[in-house]
Amino acid sequence: MNQRIYHGAFTPDDFSRSLLGAFNRSPLRARILGDDDEQVVQINTGDRASSGGATALAVTLRQVDDGVSVEVSKQQWLGVAASLGQTVLTVWRNPFGLIDRLDDLAADVQNLQLAENVWEVIDETARSLGATMELSERLRRLVCEYCLVANPVGESNCIACGAPLGAVQPRTCKFCGFVIKTNETTCPNCGKKLDS
Repeated sequence: MNQRIYHGAFTPDDFSRSLLGAFNRSPLRARILGDDDEQVVQINTGDRASSGGATALAVTLRQVDDGVSVEVSKQQWLGVAASLGQTVLTVWRNPFGLIDRLDDLAADVQNLQLAENVWEVIDETARSLGATMELSERLRRLVCEYCLVANPVGESNCIACGAPLGAVQPRTCKFCGFVIKTNETTCPNCGKKLDS
């Protein structure tokens, strides 16, 4: 599963409604399950899909401190693989058979991009709601290496023992806002090289 947390004043329902609007149309079907604090949006190939193989995935949306956690499950692609196999077999027998399978091939390619399209809708919804993946002010704390007391980010010395906190100050990636450790040279979230 792939998980991200978006911080801001919104609920899982804000994201689930966007997903429903984007994916509850032919050939896909989407539905929302759950309550206000945790919702699951199931997206799958509809029963009346005229071409392509069957696929499905689930998006779990949970209310967390200062935001919403989003998890996208692994996509079920066995039906798409079977449909692509049928296309290969048809073309192997008769290359002109590809013409009859073009609709199936196009639907299969679209279905293979389902998880990527889900993240695009979620990211766009988060941007429109003013969300960020950066930690909220209330959650920003660093622990003193000497006395283990929580201190606000940016504090130069520990509020309890006075020890310097320079070594534990976090940085964020300028490309995606992910909190990175001081010794990291590549962002673990987006993979881009960080400036020193």
